[in-house]
Amino acid sequence: MTETISSPELGTSPIGENPGKKLGLIGLILAFPFNVIGLIVSIVALRKSKKAGFKNLAAVWGIIVGALGTVTLAIIIIVSVGAIATTAAFCAENGAGVFENNGITITCGE
Repeated sequence: MTETISSPELGTSPIGENPGKKLGLIGLILAFPFNVIGLIVSIVALRKSKKAGFKNLAAVWGIIVGALGTVTLAIIIIVSVGAIATTAAFCAENGAGVFENNGITITCGE
């Protein structure tokens, strides 16, 4: 448990080490290759730090990077699934062969 000092001139400030500092750094690092995991770890780290009265900039950046990466990944997946579905529908309609559609070559298998 972290002790705090309170004085009228200085306000309240935490004493001790930030319990979420290392976890916040880990979350930030994980947010680059593993967006969702980094986002979750960063949120946990920020909550631990706030509960102890500390700020955690690494955790905040981990949340930002993780959230942006997750949204970007979701958009890429949605667009890819749409493109695959469109191509599959085109091939189902036209059968096997190589086709030119709006300047794009589509090869449909059997």
